[in-house]
Amino acid sequence: MSTPEQLIEGFRRFRERHFTEDAVRFQYLVQFGQTPKALVVACCDSRVDPALVLDCAPGDLFVIRNVANLVPPYENQGHYHGTSAALEFGVRNLGVPHIIVLGHAQCGGIHALLAGGVPKEESFIAEWMGLAESARQQVEQELEGASDKLRHRACEQQAILVSLNNLMSFSWVRERVEQGKLSLHGWYFDIEGGELLGYNPNTSQFETL
Repeated sequence: MSTPEQLIEGFRRFRERHFTEDAVRFQYLVQFGQTPKALVVACCDSRVDPALVLDCAPGDLFVIRNVANLVPPYENQGHYHGTSAALEFGVRNLGVPHIIVLGHAQCGGIHALLAGGVPKEESFIAEWMGLAESARQQVEQELEGASDKLRHRACEQQAILVSLNNLMSFSWVRERVEQGKLSLHGWYFDIEGGELLGYNPNTSQFETL
């Protein structure tokens, strides 16, 4: 599905199969608004749709998508903060009880970071991927001489941990976590093997969920 005409046909199928057949759900969402149980920070990668991967219905997830599913640290210097604004709305306004940072295999942003292939001049991507620089440095130090595939996978997973750490720099996230009202999760979708892994802080490993 790629052309606007095909997308319009897709909407017609959606309206027929879902909007009409599940009219009660949509009327409920219209009348009572959204009450998602999880906020998902996911990648823009067209192969990794959180609602599809996690088999969720409309209203189940509050989704933030950006390059490499990164969460920036808290800062307020007068710039535009799309990801931070969405996080604030999900946590403070919607009161989500869970935040999931959903990384994935074959992430183009992480691969470019490791390969040094992100152009430095006049590039929004280069500055954005700098958020994961500490993940790159750790992987390069610990896995020097390892295969590209192993290094890429390790960096993709390490970047998830960077985002989890950055989430705690927001006072309204940290306070809710400390109060037991909010839980943070690091998940990794192995698009090659069709597996979902979750970070276990007790073992410091990503394990099959």
